[in-house]
Amino acid sequence: MIPTYNKIHNRFKLNSSSFLYEDLEEVAYSYVKEGLPFEKEIGDFLIDWLDDKDYVLAQTSGSTGKPKSIKLQKQAMVHSAIATGDFFNLQPGDTALHCLPSRYIAGKMMLVRAMILGLELDITEPTSQPVFDYEQHYDFCAMVPLQLQKVKAYCNNIKTLIVGGAAVSSSLKEAIQGIKTNVFETYGMTETITHIAVKKINNFKIETECHAELVEASHFKTLPNIHISQDERNCLVIEAPKLSETKIITNDVVKLHSETSFEWLGRYDNVVNSGGVKLFPEQIEAKLESKMSTRFFITKEKEETLGECIILVVESKSNTVDASVFSGLTKFEIPKKIYSVEKFIESANGKILRQQTLKSLK
Repeated sequence: MIPTYNKIHNRFKLNSSSFLYEDLEEVAYSYVKEGLPFEKEIGDFLIDWLDDKDYVLAQTSGSTGKPKSIKLQKQAMVHSAIATGDFFNLQPGDTALHCLPSRYIAGKMMLVRAMILGLELDITEPTSQPVFDYEQHYDFCAMVPLQLQKVKAYCNNIKTLIVGGAAVSSSLKEAIQGIKTNVFETYGMTETITHIAVKKINNFKIETECHAELVEASHFKTLPNIHISQDERNCLVIEAPKLSETKIITNDVVKLHSETSFEWLGRYDNVVNSGGVKLFPEQIEAKLESKMSTRFFITKEKEETLGECIILVVESKSNTVDASVFSGLTKFEIPKKIYSVEKFIESANGKILRQQTLKSLK
């Protein structure tokens, strides 16, 4: 196959300016030498993209282990960009807003999509509350949940917005039901070159141009050329020949609904076996979310009688929680202990690092 990563679409624009492939190197070096820190990250990636290697290095988030650097094939990144473009019906000349850090894969892929699909990309600093022209129409944008929470009232001129990097809370889902933007939660990781599946989380009664049948809020729908199955742990196995030469075996326990859709239940390494009953902390958290006034997470610790028991960790100076918040939980789901920590430890993109936070308690 002739590589296509060394070609730039003739409709590609960066901050309203058109660039040919050979022009981008000068832009990249300008960003590195004279740009703000977030622009330097963009410049660094563009230099990597334009070199003679067939891969780039990407940093994992560190949410499930130590952050590490992995090689991603440039041609696989092109395939990922095309799959996203096909799924969301992105066309050359469509406008896009880039507000994610370019040192991580999600930010890198916004640049790749723009270059390969011919999008007109506007760049803004990737803060928790991105500043952009709220009156400007954008066809496509990607954010993390915290960003969407902060700017949800100003997103109506964004046609399609994908949100990932962390789970989207039920309260945020409820808060975006009234906006015009079609919002999709994503499932993916650095190893899959961002998302390999999405689910629509608002505007279920509105017919959209892309995949109007996505009306079940709990199901993820896979992108083109993605094959899914389960291993003996009921964890998701991903076969994506255009993205990875090998099967990707995840630690995400899922329920398969079809050959192309699945429901995420929780992380295998988080599962609690309490007296023979398997409990998913993520599902307990969903039940508690609307009742808790502070950030929290559910995890486990060893217990002599049950083997493992549920514990609650709250971001607070006090470990006192009103017992009424546990109404609606089963007897196995009710936390046996409550711990408090003044500040949770987080990854760079805002995920709570549970194991590191737990270690800080000791």
